[in-house]
Amino acid sequence: MSPIGKTRPTGRDRLRDSVLAGDLSFLLARANALTLAAANAALAEHGLKARSYSVLALAADDVRPTQRELAEFLRLDPSQVVALVDGLEKRQLVERQTDPADRRANVLVATDAGRALFAQAQESARAVELGLLAAVTPQDHERLAQLLRLLAFPD
Repeated sequence: MSPIGKTRPTGRDRLRDSVLAGDLSFLLARANALTLAAANAALAEHGLKARSYSVLALAADDVRPTQRELAEFLRLDPSQVVALVDGLEKRQLVERQTDPADRRANVLVATDAGRALFAQAQESARAVELGLLAAVTPQDHERLAQLLRLLAFPD
């Protein structure tokens, strides 16, 4: 019995009932950690991790991002983006091309091999997402995505 006469839960339930489990920042961080671990495991069969998959996804989407745009959008240090692009380029999945709008900058474009790998990896990523959200209705899934977009892109 606790000091106020109530029986306290034990084990994991004890922590799930803690004040921290009601903290939105903690819940977002924990959900992120769980989804990243699952995504990285699924993407490993394609030789990718969540970050390299994200770079490849944007390159394959024909948005032709610069490395600076990638760093800002993915919230990574520019040196991290350079390393990710170098790794994908070494595997001939992406290539840097001169930006026609600014010849001082390079844009990232997926190669045919990169597009093919992205299509396969995207299936794996979607399967993980559906598995993690199996207990969530399709309507709640869409609402969650809307709410996360509001948080991720506040401007």
